[in-house]
Amino acid sequence: MNRSHRTASPPLVLVFAASDPSCGAGMQADLLTLASMGCHPLSVLTALTVQDTVGVYKISAVDTDWVAEQAHALLKDMTVAAFKIGLLGSVDQVTVIAELLTALPTLPVVVDPVLASGRGDMMVDEPMISAIRERLLPLTTVLTPNTIEARRLAAGHASETADLTLTECSQQLLDLGCEYVLLTGTHHETPQVINELYRRGHGRVRADHWPRLSGSYHGSGCTLASAVAACLAQGQPVEVAVQTAQRYTWKSLDAAFRPGKGQFIPDRLFGRRPWHDDA
Repeated sequence: MNRSHRTASPPLVLVFAASDPSCGAGMQADLLTLASMGCHPLSVLTALTVQDTVGVYKISAVDTDWVAEQAHALLKDMTVAAFKIGLLGSVDQVTVIAELLTALPTLPVVVDPVLASGRGDMMVDEPMISAIRERLLPLTTVLTPNTIEARRLAAGHASETADLTLTECSQQLLDLGCEYVLLTGTHHETPQVINELYRRGHGRVRADHWPRLSGSYHGSGCTLASAVAACLAQGQPVEVAVQTAQRYTWKSLDAAFRPGKGQFIPDRLFGRRPWHDDA
């Protein structure tokens, strides 16, 4: 076999996220999503977790120096097309990652603000939320919160979340510096899931309606955010990327499976399974 000719590298997306041993969410979900959408993922682990499809039991943050050294080694060696950020393990990690993003201001940054597990286990504390608001959101291209996360991040304090409408939440998040906020309606009790995209200086720029699927899903937010990052890394405009990513995510949820006793896991390889007809 002639190996003198090599194909060009696919777009590279650098992911900061925690490990999930169930591979339903976290870093493993990001890797599956990015690879299935034509990108090559680069991974910087921020935390180790003990979790399954039922819930999260323990979290151990990776040392901040390790996070920084992982990222710097990758960026020195390779050219990244986009960043995707999930669960972070400490305030110091937020600071280090914000400094890194500031040095690369032209690259798109997708932030999935993981504040709690699917069953409601809190995964960040008040100082972490403040750090995300102050250091990370001003550098964010697309923020992808569900309604609970949006209210929590917009308010800044848990006691104030009930007084904010979702439109007000989105506006406050934009005011904090996000370029776009993709507010997902999975936690909002509507017949259809309505995902709304807001843009700084423009308000709501699109609303997408998706059939509401039964069941509860582990890693749906990770899937959506990573899919958006994949599309941006391939040069799609934000509004197109958001629509493409939603379509991919919905199909992965529609094809989800339940390997354990808890939530369903989205099938990010739905088009490549022999038992699925929609290849």
